[in-house]
Amino acid sequence: MNETLRSLLDGNADHAREFDSRFDDVQDGQQPAAVTVCCSDSRVLQDHVWGNDEPGSVFTCANIGNRVMQRTDDGDVVSGDLLYPVAHTGTETVVVVGHTGCGAVTATFDDLTDGLDEPAGITHCLDILRPRLEPGVEALPEGIEREDAINHLVEYNVDRQVEFLVESEEIPADVGVVGVVYDFQDVYSGRRGEVHVVNVNGETDVEQLRAAYPDIDSRIERRWEY
Repeated sequence: MNETLRSLLDGNADHAREFDSRFDDVQDGQQPAAVTVCCSDSRVLQDHVWGNDEPGSVFTCANIGNRVMQRTDDGDVVSGDLLYPVAHTGTETVVVVGHTGCGAVTATFDDLTDGLDEPAGITHCLDILRPRLEPGVEALPEGIEREDAINHLVEYNVDRQVEFLVESEEIPADVGVVGVVYDFQDVYSGRRGEVHVVNVNGETDVEQLRAAYPDIDSRIERRWEY
């Protein structure tokens, strides 16, 4: 038997033993407090990021580049993965989770600056990110190092995803939209694995955010105020 599959199944057996009784209250429905849109990077452990181990608490979506939109014949719309809990389970908080060193942001940067030849499925994802990141690439500080450029654009990408949701008529006005960056590369001032709030409902000014949300002011931090 494939050793990777065996290891996954062993891990699931442990999970089933631990979680057996935790599904009693959510077997017939769900009302998650938040929906998160994370990058599908293997280093971003979606539930563990929040210390969550309760089924039914967080509705998790993942894709490369933590994109909140999908492309249709009528243009870009809010992704159904994200929209479902907002429309059908009463979820009132959306959290867009970028992360340092994002591969999708890196690939988009490289595509915009040098051009890339990727398989069609990856190209489709980059095509959605490209028009939103291109102004950010053009606005990068002169002479910035590549690693810093990528992490500047990680924030910029989170901002664009939040902006799309805030401006969309599909997201009710009373739904809060928060943008954060998960750091495991010592880019921000906290510990590895900490989430840093960079955007709330389209507001990106750090001082204004800290004044508006004093209870989390130590977790509000940006690398780039453009």
